[in-house]
Amino acid sequence: MAKKQEVDVRHYDVILAPHITEKSTLLSENNAVVFKVSGEATKPQIKEAVEALFDVKVTGVNTIVTKGKTKRWKGKPYKRSDVKKAIVTLAEGQSIDITEGVS
Repeated sequence: MAKKQEVDVRHYDVILAPHITEKSTLLSENNAVVFKVSGEATKPQIKEAVEALFDVKVTGVNTIVTKGKTKRWKGKPYKRSDVKKAIVTLAEGQSIDITEGVS
């Protein structure tokens, strides 16, 4: 097990929510979990937050920024927000059950 880090309020500002899709469920077979994260969050911040909140050992973090699409509603254009996702790879034997929530 990873050593227990002190949970800080700023960790909750980095990790916003789990991103649950078919692709992210398939990634769980490879010890990876996908989270929606803050747009300003860096990879070391994401790693520190996941290790502190879930008490696991993180081996890698990959980030993706999905640019918001331009849509139309009642003839008027608007833009969806940009979303930053983090694919967090865990050490062998580690897992996160995203259905139970943060303890």
